[in-house]
Amino acid sequence: MGAASNPGVQYCAECGRPTPAEELARFGDLMVCPNCKNAYVQKLREGAAPAAAVAYAGFWLRFLGWLIDAIILGVVGSVIQVILIGSALPAITPPEPGTVPDLSVLGPMLGRLGLASMLNMVIGACYEAFFVANLWATPGKMVIGVKVVRPDGSRVSLGRAFGRYFAKILSGLILAIGYIMIGFDSQKRGLHDMICDTRVIKSRT
Repeated sequence: MGAASNPGVQYCAECGRPTPAEELARFGDLMVCPNCKNAYVQKLREGAAPAAAVAYAGFWLRFLGWLIDAIILGVVGSVIQVILIGSALPAITPPEPGTVPDLSVLGPMLGRLGLASMLNMVIGACYEAFFVANLWATPGKMVIGVKVVRPDGSRVSLGRAFGRYFAKILSGLILAIGYIMIGFDSQKRGLHDMICDTRVIKSRT
């Protein structure tokens, strides 16, 4: 939490370690810590380092893409839930004055709400994994012109795309700090990007 909220701390583009800004070495748009500097220079000489001219997508641009995806998922998820479990929801009528409420429907209702939550997660995971692994980006990211890639610019595998979805849940659970880190990292990585070793870059400039 301290590193993410301290403007004097940035993240190394190679290892992701939080480092005081004055200790980082700049290579184009990338900032590299002292521990990684020599290895990165060697990679530059060998042509193995990622191009410094890559334009990484920042926090607010990515937030807009997330918002578009959230709207799409909300509509699709609602339709699927109505089709699969909507008709099975028990009818709840308010109790008559002076009578004891019927709590027998509470258990089935909670069970179906849990099922709806699981269904939303499955839909979200499949949505993200399919689009990221096959088309480089979700529809929301396509609209704003960004895509998800590996550090070398290659496509993200299906398994890694699934993992990234669940890592994003972790980024949100810790008070959204995993997302806030995007604004401080030299390659605009969130915690989920660091966990899955991915980058979000602009596909058009």
